[in-house]
Amino acid sequence: MSVTSIDAARKTSRNSGDTDTLDQLLSSVAILVVDDEPGMRNFLKRSLEKRCALLEVAGSAEEAEALRLRYHFDLLLVDIRLPGLSGLEWLRQLRDAGVRTHVIYMTAYADLDMAIAALRNGADDFIMKPFRTEQMFMAMQLALQKRQILRENSLLRLQLNQISVDRGVVGESQVIKDTLTLAERIAPTQSNVLIQGETGTGKELIARAIHAMSKRSGPFVPINCGTIAPELFESELFGHLKGAFTGATQSREGLFLHADGGTLFLDEIGELPPAMQSKLLRVLEEKTIRQVGCEKEIPVNVRVVAATNRDLAADSETESFRSDLYYRLNVLPIRVPPLRERREDIAALVEHFFEILSAEMRLVPIELMHTDWQRLNEYHWPGNVRELKNVIERTLLLGRLPADSMRSAELPNEESASGYPLVWTVEAVERAHIEAVLESVNNNKSAAARQLGVSRKTLERKQNLWYGQNATEASHDK
Repeated sequence: MSVTSIDAARKTSRNSGDTDTLDQLLSSVAILVVDDEPGMRNFLKRSLEKRCALLEVAGSAEEAEALRLRYHFDLLLVDIRLPGLSGLEWLRQLRDAGVRTHVIYMTAYADLDMAIAALRNGADDFIMKPFRTEQMFMAMQLALQKRQILRENSLLRLQLNQISVDRGVVGESQVIKDTLTLAERIAPTQSNVLIQGETGTGKELIARAIHAMSKRSGPFVPINCGTIAPELFESELFGHLKGAFTGATQSREGLFLHADGGTLFLDEIGELPPAMQSKLLRVLEEKTIRQVGCEKEIPVNVRVVAATNRDLAADSETESFRSDLYYRLNVLPIRVPPLRERREDIAALVEHFFEILSAEMRLVPIELMHTDWQRLNEYHWPGNVRELKNVIERTLLLGRLPADSMRSAELPNEESASGYPLVWTVEAVERAHIEAVLESVNNNKSAAARQLGVSRKTLERKQNLWYGQNATEASHDK
């Protein structure tokens, strides 16, 4: 049986295809055409350019690979016989590297064995040249519908897995292992705990881990001390009786009673008003609370875990934080390391956030390129794990890593005399400098090009390389 007869049988089994359905499928996809014949490249470019979100063409597998590393493509239209690396060999390399982009092969010279080899390599379809436009459109529609089904199945699996996803501390670095080991040692005790660390490092996750490992029967009750008005603190923590103050139309239990038998997590404890610091100290010493408007002492069985990003030891010396409360809380201190001290955990955290956020947002994870991983690992992460989570969320929304929002000026401590980190590549230094110049001229590309001593075209070419064509076209320029 010849390839021609296979193609004929396939054509007779297909319907003409719904143009509206195809246009809808194409409108959001990026396509790469790889063919060494200029006529075929131009034909497909004219047929597809206005229908899809992005279309690029290449004359060889090597040129195509360079484009693939620069942009994300949803569909590849590839000629089998190419100069240098063949289409079959290139796809085999992609599949070995774990790339699952959908592929349609095109060829004028083929037999049954070549068709079988193409399909075994992971191609979605196989079209003989010359072909009609309708044939290519139908093959593309079937491939994109297959892609859509696979995405929906992936989302369903993510949502099912989300039921059992561990939202605890993620990481295998030694510093985070040491932190968790200390938390595990502390958990069974009744002692108060002070967790210290920069904003966004995951202090509440450590607190929750301590509570989970403590086997306390009561709930974990978190409160951020920086979000409560000073006059409401006492009522929030201890509760009040009806009529205790203006507006108290009914009695209310405070958070200490809600947390009875469990753990009360006081985040940003350094923001606690001075008047409340003395009352909290009394509760920690007496194990009783007094509701606002009540003379009765109520015993409570609550373990207090506090957290702060401030230096409470220094604050206690300046008397901006009570030293006796600091020592009462600081029985068993735990330091949560910033992300820049545990860079080996970035990959695991990225995978974890992709898994969680994909299920929540109903979006399939993005395939990050080598340059993306380099950017993630070189960035200083002033916002720590919380900032990384936000970056992954934006990545899912944009379909690419928003590297432009990861400001290079905030990167590492070890810097050269020029102010750039010694670990940076020449490309990273060039990019950081160009971004800084653009920012200094309010993103005016013409002014930035003059200041840099290059043409505007050169500047735009570099931006296209970093952010993609659509991103630079959408950028503001005076």
